[in-house]
Amino acid sequence: MTPDQIALAALGGLVVVVAVGSLLFVRLGRKSTDAGSSTSAGALSSRGYSGPGGGMSNFIQPPAEWRGTTLQVCGLWPYAIGAGTPMVGVPLGRHIHTGATLCCDPISWFQRAKLISNPSLFVLGKPGLGKSTAVARMAIGLAGYGVQPLVLGDLRPDYVEVIRALGGQVITLGRGRGHLNVLDPGEAKEAAQRLTEAGFPKEAGEVLEDAHGRRLAMVSSLLTILRKSPPSDVEESIVDQALRYLDRNFDGVPVLGDLLNVVQQGPEELRQVAVDRGDFAEYQRITRGLEASLISLSRGGRLGEMFSQPTDNPMRLDRPVVYDISAIGEAEGDLRAATLLACWSNGFATVNIANVLADAGLEPRRHYFVIMDELWRALRAGNGIVDRVDFLTRLNRQVGVGTAMISHTMADLSALPEEDRLKAKGFVERAGMVMCAGLPYTEMPELTSVIPFSEAEQELLTGWQDPPAWDAASGREVDPPGRGKFLVKVGTRPGIPVEVRLTEAERSIRDTNQRWYEQSRTGRRALHVVEELVEEHEERVS
Repeated sequence: MTPDQIALAALGGLVVVVAVGSLLFVRLGRKSTDAGSSTSAGALSSRGYSGPGGGMSNFIQPPAEWRGTTLQVCGLWPYAIGAGTPMVGVPLGRHIHTGATLCCDPISWFQRAKLISNPSLFVLGKPGLGKSTAVARMAIGLAGYGVQPLVLGDLRPDYVEVIRALGGQVITLGRGRGHLNVLDPGEAKEAAQRLTEAGFPKEAGEVLEDAHGRRLAMVSSLLTILRKSPPSDVEESIVDQALRYLDRNFDGVPVLGDLLNVVQQGPEELRQVAVDRGDFAEYQRITRGLEASLISLSRGGRLGEMFSQPTDNPMRLDRPVVYDISAIGEAEGDLRAATLLACWSNGFATVNIANVLADAGLEPRRHYFVIMDELWRALRAGNGIVDRVDFLTRLNRQVGVGTAMISHTMADLSALPEEDRLKAKGFVERAGMVMCAGLPYTEMPELTSVIPFSEAEQELLTGWQDPPAWDAASGREVDPPGRGKFLVKVGTRPGIPVEVRLTEAERSIRDTNQRWYEQSRTGRRALHVVEELVEEHEERVS
């Protein structure tokens, strides 16, 4: 071999020796490291080695966070992130994961942000988790934007103090508490006169005809609730002509007693639609059932005198309004159904007049936020409620009305009669946005058949429905884990988890548990008796 070949072979051997030695060193070092970590420091985690001498940190200080505009934080790249939640509308709460503020209400998201195609909100959740409180915050914020909240039938009540704090009008109805005359045209006559003087005779006629149709529909609804069956075609025609007769010949605002008098007198136009063929005795026979029903409505009967006396507190156009009907108990289902229908009729008649006057330039444009809390109670109250709500959810864009419908679960809607069930489920499908609080597991299949929820979102909602825990130190229940937490869904987009926290001003007017804060007197007496029995037993044992 030449000297060069000998040198090359020696170099290659040296390289092999170095490589083998390196591999042995690495393997032996890794084994010793593993052995050392397992015996002394423990396993390696994201916070360091566990065990004695490992240096693992049990608490990691969170980094400081600041909020600012894009112009202010642009120099902090790459440590700046976007909020990721809309900032248009009423400040509702903070994102549960990021802490970003969520601004949310159906009117602002429809009118300004263009995020939804229908200014409506449907809220679902178990009782006691803050559904009414969240909607009340929207109402307060929208009032600041110039939108008038309307609560056309507060059943519990939940919104009386809110509306009163906003300087609104509280109208109380109930036996001996207030009256709502179903034959009162409200501001229709005054509005028609203003329209005529301003050169809008067609619009004036439309306002008067709308008022006439509303009164006719309300009388027919009262007859239906009273009889448990609708009036006949002949009876509706007689009532129609009697109302027109009163409009022409009665001085002032008529009541149901005046309508009864006209039916009993039988003017010529009423006898013509009754087809009595000139026989007044035949006319009396035809109107006998209608006369008996009107006597019951005008002189008390099962529905009382609430609708047969002059209106005590007329609804106004220019301020928030709540109809407080909480004095009507659960047992008076017929009276509650009739009152809800009357409140709806009167409320939307006022909204219609406001829109006509605004179109003619005689009044400023007003938008309204209609709140329908405890929707399941309203829908079960009687015939006509479901159709009325269905009409509103389809045309609220045209009439300038935003809506918030609140119920507990989808099962509440499924419990309606067959003819109303599909209409009620359509309320959720057509809602521009849906807010869900804690819901039970059994609710998920039916809910996801209407709105798509991911598995993670379903787990979030079912986790929020857990009951409150017991604090042994204070002897009280702590707030349930889902109180004030909501998932805001818009179509198929991912839901936004948000937590609503009340201000002190809101706490003073938004508390639905006030009657539970003071222990009942009978409870105190019973507790005293129990304590005496315990003491007597202990003395006997000792």
